[in-house]
Amino acid sequence: MTHARVWKFRPPAGRETEFELAYSGTGNWAELFQQAPGYRGTLLLRPYKEGGWWLTIDRWETESHFQSFQDSFGVQYRGLDEELEGVAGEEVFVGAFEE
Repeated sequence: MTHARVWKFRPPAGRETEFELAYSGTGNWAELFQQAPGYRGTLLLRPYKEGGWWLTIDRWETESHFQSFQDSFGVQYRGLDEELEGVAGEEVFVGAFEE
């Protein structure tokens, strides 16, 4: 089974490209996640209509792999979150799911 974590975002107008670069499957977050065992990738979904919500789906082999990432990379995670402050705009954790 795969553990998936879903977030929705509404980046500020004019910062969509910056958001996409940071939150895509090859962006800043994915680069950090790739350092941890069990990371399977990130999918970024763009809104169909302008001004809609963007979605990210971060996939891990198991929830335990995600928890281990948090334990091992918490400082780096918080640092990247601060560095990208304002790029994500509105952000809401949708939930954790199993594939």
